[in-house]
Amino acid sequence: MDYIDLHTHSNCSDGSMTPTELVRHAAEKGLKAIALSDHDTVSGIDEAIEAGKRYNVEIVPAIEFSVQSETETHILGFYIDHKSPILVEALGNINKVRRLRTLNTCEKLQNLGFDISMEEALAIAPSGLIGRAHFARILMEKGYISSVKEGFDKYLANGRPAYDGSQYLTAESAVKLIEEIGGVSFVAHPHLIRLQDAQLREFLIELKKYGLCGIEGYYNEYTPEMQDYFQSLASELRLEISGGTDFHAKMKPHIEIGIGQGDMKIPYSVLENIKHIVNAKR
Repeated sequence: MDYIDLHTHSNCSDGSMTPTELVRHAAEKGLKAIALSDHDTVSGIDEAIEAGKRYNVEIVPAIEFSVQSETETHILGFYIDHKSPILVEALGNINKVRRLRTLNTCEKLQNLGFDISMEEALAIAPSGLIGRAHFARILMEKGYISSVKEGFDKYLANGRPAYDGSQYLTAESAVKLIEEIGGVSFVAHPHLIRLQDAQLREFLIELKKYGLCGIEGYYNEYTPEMQDYFQSLASELRLEISGGTDFHAKMKPHIEIGIGQGDMKIPYSVLENIKHIVNAKR
């Protein structure tokens, strides 16, 4: 059976592989297709597409938006027109808020007593877009923590002392934006939204009114029970499923592309179903 990964990151966001290296790595792991879904940037997509031709890996142009939430809510967009002027304008506004958020996170870490600076974060962020994983990596390299995961668990995840949840887009506006630029939208890792089952169901029903296509039915952190639940929920609400590991290379070394933390594998049929939706819209 052919396998895929529809949630991966390159160093255009907060990974530590170039898009070409990411695609080569996917090929080495035997994946048939991946979606490059960097946070708030599409600057690696063209390179990934070219690399996909060389390494015989199908590339889905994608993006991951963080949106306004009391917890942590991300919206994935697949098969987007990554050169759309509408998207370019939106990314400008998104990244203004991102820069302010990053400055605030750095200041919070400094107030917690950590010797850390924006300059250090920029030095390991080739695209200039700094994410929480950059700060976690610096903390790890300086011996404050033992792993990037520990950095998130103790300081950078939602509810932790250095977290800043400021975002430009709402979930509704992110879904609408993805629709406007020709893509299909999926709620990533819905367990991180931390809503009760009934609330999550209502949230998804509301977003479906604006064009939401589905939710992540496979994810590296899911237990088998969680995977069954989210796939059943999607079926109940007549939503499609996507699936990915949220691979960030060395930034999150506990996650491997195409597998994640465990033996999860995502069949190519997941992507075929998404393609049917995309083709029906065009």
